[in-house]
Amino acid sequence: MVFEVGQLLEKIRKENPLIHHITNIVVANFTANGTIAVGASPVMAYAVDEVEEMVSKSRALVLNLGTLNPAVVDSMIKAGKKANALGVPVILDPVGVGATSYRKKVAEQILQEIQVSILRGNGAELATIVGEEWISKGVDAKEQGGNLKEITEKAAKRFHLVAAGTGKIDYVSDGYRTAAIANGDPLLTKVTGTGCLATSIIGAFAAVSEDVFIGTSSALAYYGSAAQLAAMEAKGPGSFQEALLDTMYNLTSEQADQMARITIVK
Repeated sequence: MVFEVGQLLEKIRKENPLIHHITNIVVANFTANGTIAVGASPVMAYAVDEVEEMVSKSRALVLNLGTLNPAVVDSMIKAGKKANALGVPVILDPVGVGATSYRKKVAEQILQEIQVSILRGNGAELATIVGEEWISKGVDAKEQGGNLKEITEKAAKRFHLVAAGTGKIDYVSDGYRTAAIANGDPLLTKVTGTGCLATSIIGAFAAVSEDVFIGTSSALAYYGSAAQLAAMEAKGPGSFQEALLDTMYNLTSEQADQMARITIVK
C-alpha cells in the first residue's frame, strides 16, 4: 500500500477545497488559520438556516463537540444529513465526550443519525464512545493508559467508518486495515486546539482523497511532520503555535513524503 502524502498535499493546494466547520469557538481562529496553511479554505457557519446551503458548496464537513449548545447540535444534525445526501465526507471530533452525559448523548445522536466518514479522537474520547475503560495514571489526567490501537479498531468496526486515535503514536483503522503513524512532537499537547486542528487537516485530506483511510493516515503524517519541524524552532508553546502554522504552510510535498512514518500494522 502506497501512502502518497505529498501527492495529496499538492492536490489540496491546487484545488483549495472548501471545508465547512461547525466547531469549537475556543479554537475557531486557530483551526481556520491551520486549514488555510495546508492549502484548503475554511468556513465557520453555524446558523441552522444556512448550513445545508453551505454544505452543498463544501468538500468536507467537520463537526467538533468542544462548545455545544442545543442550537449548534441542531445545525450539526441538519448539516450532516445534507452532507450524507450529497456524498460529502463528515468528520467528527468528539471533544471531551466523557466529561458530561450531554456530550455523550450528542455524540451518540450524531453517530446514529449521520453516516460519519471519519471519527478522530484521543484515547479517552474513543474509549468512551465504544464503552471501554481508559485508566488514568498518577495525578496528571493527560497521562492515561489503554490500548489505543485496539480501541481505534473497535470504533471503526462498530460504526463502520475510519477511526483515528491520536496519541504518542497515532492509529488509523477502517476495521480491516490499520496504520500506525509515528510523526509528531510532545509540544502538540501544550497548545489548546492542536487536536481540533488535526481534525480539520483530516477534513482537508479527505476532501481530495478517494480512500479516506489513506487520506486520514496521510493527514496525520503531514501534520505530525510539520509539528516535528516546528518544535525544532520553538522556545515554548507560544512560539510553537506560530511555528506550526509556518511549517504547515512551507512543508513541501517532497518533505512530506520523506518525513512520513506510516506503517501498516494490520
